[in-house]
Amino acid sequence: MDSQNMQGQQTATMPNPNYPGSNNSNQQAKDNKPKQRGGKSRKPVYFVVVVVIIIIAAAFVFLNGNSGASLVPYDNVQVSQQQLSQMQSIATNTTLANRVGAGIVSPYPTKEKISNVTMVNGKPAVIYVGADYCPYCGITRWGFVLALMRFGTFTSLHYMTSSSTDAYANTATFTFYNSSYESSIIAFIESEIETNTEPYQTLQVPDQLQNSTVSAFDPGGSIPFIDFGNRSVQIGASISPNYIKGMSWQEVISKLNDSNSTVSQAIIGQADVFTAEICAIDGDMPSNVCNQTYVSKILG
Repeated sequence: MDSQNMQGQQTATMPNPNYPGSNNSNQQAKDNKPKQRGGKSRKPVYFVVVVVIIIIAAAFVFLNGNSGASLVPYDNVQVSQQQLSQMQSIATNTTLANRVGAGIVSPYPTKEKISNVTMVNGKPAVIYVGADYCPYCGITRWGFVLALMRFGTFTSLHYMTSSSTDAYANTATFTFYNSSYESSIIAFIESEIETNTEPYQTLQVPDQLQNSTVSAFDPGGSIPFIDFGNRSVQIGASISPNYIKGMSWQEVISKLNDSNSTVSQAIIGQADVFTAEICAIDGDMPSNVCNQTYVSKILG
């Protein structure tokens, strides 16, 4: 998928500009096999042992180091409760957030000259449009997920990798498709429009509100697209997928608590910027989030 720069941001262009969604080798057994008791074969025991070893090895690789295609089998697998808890802890770490601030994020979302905040069911709307194949959506989701955790709860979230044939192939990320988010403060409206393997298939079709918002601010159909109540809009990525190239989910998570790491400066910085934009449209709620120093510094 071709990539382009838009106002300094990195974007992927949807296939159809007419938005939305155009869519160790094994050894031979020796003859002197051990004697069997009761006439029962021991093969099932050996099989179980081999399966257990494979599962342990796979888990070790998943948690401690992956690259490229080795991440793909986890596509659409539900994020473990352990990792969700790890991320929630990072998201609510105000010391970390204030230490990083906006980090290395540039540029910020564009401010729009619209006085009325878009509301859905009495809550300010945060609209997202992306695609599973898109590496720029992939890196953006990391900070976005952390920001959203400060205003609500993901009861379900799924692993995803970006396209193996696009730039920054197989970037470890998440997908909002089939995921669940609850918030009493904001209305999160998301669409992942296409899959991550070619030929890309349609996943979700944006609703009327999403279509009208995209038409107003992103007629070129670039993704990722995030609208914060029509007060500010982000088109494209403000940080590079290269920062997490070849990393597994756990490797990325393990670097987030180090405020001096590039990964933390990028992803926590992105989360902080998105958090500030949400605080600007929701009446500074919750106060323990929106009253933090980094929020006021980002909003100026």
